[in-house]
Parts: sequence; C-alpha cells; structure tokens
Amino acid sequence: MMFRALVAAFAILLPGLACADIPIKEVKSPGGLTAWLVEDHNIPFTALEIRFRGGTSLDDPGKRGAIYLMSGLIEEGAGDLDSKGFAEARDSLAASFSFAASTDTFSVSARFLSENRDEAVDLLALALNKPRFDEDAVIRVREQVLSGLRSNLRDPSSIASQTFDQLAYGEHPYGSTGRGTLASVAALSRDDIVQAWKTALARENVYISAAGDITAAELGLIIDRVLGGLPETGAPLPGAAPWLLPPGVSVIDFPSPQSVVVFGQSGISQKDPDFFAAFILNEVMGGGRFSARLMTEVRDKRGLTYGIGTYLVGMDHSDSYLGQFQASNDKVAEAISVIRAQWAKIATEGISEKELTDAKTYLTGAYPLRFDGNAPIASILVGMQMQGMPIDYPNTRNAKIEAVTMEDVKRVAARLYQPEALRFVVVGQPVDVTPSP
Repeated sequence: MMFRALVAAFAILLPGLACADIPIKEVKSPGGLTAWLVEDHNIPFTALEIRFRGGTSLDDPGKRGAIYLMSGLIEEGAGDLDSKGFAEARDSLAASFSFAASTDTFSVSARFLSENRDEAVDLLALALNKPRFDEDAVIRVREQVLSGLRSNLRDPSSIASQTFDQLAYGEHPYGSTGRGTLASVAALSRDDIVQAWKTALARENVYISAAGDITAAELGLIIDRVLGGLPETGAPLPGAAPWLLPPGVSVIDFPSPQSVVVFGQSGISQKDPDFFAAFILNEVMGGGRFSARLMTEVRDKRGLTYGIGTYLVGMDHSDSYLGQFQASNDKVAEAISVIRAQWAKIATEGISEKELTDAKTYLTGAYPLRFDGNAPIASILVGMQMQGMPIDYPNTRNAKIEAVTMEDVKRVAARLYQPEALRFVVVGQPVDVTPSP
C-alpha cells in the first residue's frame, strides 16, 4: 500500500517538471554501459527500465514462442529461491518487477523504494542472471500461453492482425506471432527456454534508463550489478522485413454479426525528415480525437462504426501505416469505400489550415502530459534511446511539430497516402465485399 501511495504522490508532483525542460543526464557505468537518468529526490522511489533489442524476432527457427514463454518464466524462481520464495522476497521489499517480450524488444521494468534499493537490485540481478526455469514452472506457464493461443484462435481481432502480418511480411519473423503456435509452444523444452534466455539478453543490445531518487554514480553501479554477468553478444538481429502486402481485400469467414477490419499500407520511418508532417497528417486522418476525418466520415455522418483509428507503426525492420474498425456485416463494404475515398482525398488535397492548427495544438499540448511520473519518464527515455533520438528530444519535439508548414503536409500527403495500395483484412461475414484474388 505504501509503495502505491508513493507512486501516486510522485505522479502528482511531476507535471510541473514535465512542462519545463526535462533534465536528462547520460550515465556511464564503470563497466562501460550507458544509461539515461532523470534525477529527482523529492520522493524516495526509483523506476528502472531495461530493454534488449531483438525480442521475439530472435526465436530460433522451429522454436517460435520460446522467448515469449521465457519472459513469463524468468520471475518464476531464481538462484536458491523457487517461484514462491522469489515472489515473497519481492513483495517483502514492496518492489515491482515485470518482464515482457514483444516483436523487437525484451523489456525489464523495476520499481523500488530507496530504503530497499540494494535488496531489490540484488533480487532483480538474480532473476536476470540466474533464473531457475524449474520444470513445474515451465509446464504451468506453458499451459497458460497455450490457453491464450487457443483463445486467440477464436478472437476475430487476433485473426485479423495475424492474417495482415502474414500477408505483409511472409516468412520474416514479423509475419508470425511471437507467442508461437499451439504446436511450436507445446514442443518447447526447458533446454529451449534456457537457450532463449541466452539469445535474448545480451549486453550489446541493451538500453537503460531510470527516473527518481537515484544519483548518476549510484545508477552506474546498479547497472553493472544487474547486467554485468550477462553475455556480451547474442543472436544476430533479423534483416529488413520486405513489405509484401498486395492491395485489395481479404475475407476470413467468421460467424458473427460484426466484422473486424484491419487495413493499411507501408509507412514512414521516424528518422525520415518528413515524419513530423506525416505524424500531423495521421492525427487529422485517424488520430485520437473525435474530430479526426475518419471518425467524422465513417462514424458521425454515416453511423458505420462506433470507432475507427489509424496509427503510424515504426518497428526496427519495417514501417507501416495501419487502421482498424468494427462494423456490422452489412456496413463493412460502405466503410471500406469511405476510407478509400478519404485516403485519396487527403493525398490530392491535403488538409485545411484549421486542421493543421488544431492538430498542432493537440499534439504539443498532450505531449507534456506523458511525463506524469517517474515510471512513464523512464519508459519514454529508454524508448528514445532505442529509436536513436537525441537526448534533448523532449525539449525540442514540440518545436519540430510547430515548424511543419502547410506546404510540408501537402507534399507529404501526396507521398504517404496510397489509396491504390491499401489492403483490408476482414474477419466476419461481410455483405457485398468481394475478396481479391
């Protein structure tokens, strides 16, 4: 209870910091690792974020799902502590650890009070360096993963996303779910989990950040305690993911009164000079506001869906521009037609001055609200590092948005929006929707 109260208190204090310059320090550990730090000693609490590049894309061939399963097992006992003993030790320190594997990243998040910092760090180091992977834990967690996979086979949103990815990326790891299949996960052994751990956690691929009650010197020592024993190198990263997605419509029959629709095309890199113009354009087209064009045209004017959104997706080896909505089966065809028309309209006409101004106001005003606690700050910092952003990015980002001109957005709209390239994946029983060959 005290831990949650301190977190809440820190979240209340921090917006003042978020609206000013974010004082980010670069820290070098004695062992040569680099971290970014926002130091604040008002509350005796620290958030530590560690990311390893690669994630589930590093699964060995034929072992799909091993790294994801490993992420669920790494906290199930370490050193001389079994699963129950580890959980009791963590809880006695009022600490919080989470481990997760996604397409490009293996993530470690730790939260601990200053008074228990040393013990919490030692426990985290034990989990990362000496996980047990006991056979009973492997069996139990593997069954949990299998249960989730069985559920996904009956979930239209999962079916739509996985079908879209397979069409877009084929045999590349991006083309299949990192959670594996029923067959691949069922076949995983403890030895496979150990190999996945060795594969995914390598110092050459690590990114680190912290925020809260900790100095640069203290953080440097902690980094080496936690990560110093890990191997220097891991498995090679996968190559670029070719964009294979053909235009048209795919229909996967699913007995339901509604259809789930995922649509998209190739995207734009965050490192591209035109990214901020594309970011503004997406906010106008299908961003988070009810005034977005697709919400207006598809939802408000025609009542075809309760909600629709689009988003620029940047991954390590590919960039895409995706959208999603649900609609009753008799309304899917019209919704697809409206989306294509809006895609074509923005490509040829761009956006209005009011849309540009309103999008800038929203995007610059909402950004500081993301820095509402040391946990979000630490997460943002580590994401910045992985994306290759400069350390002063939080203090320059809004100026980059404000610098985008109407000429920029019109030029980028013609480049980004490709109505002839859109692919729609429909899971349901849509009326008057003809699948592409």
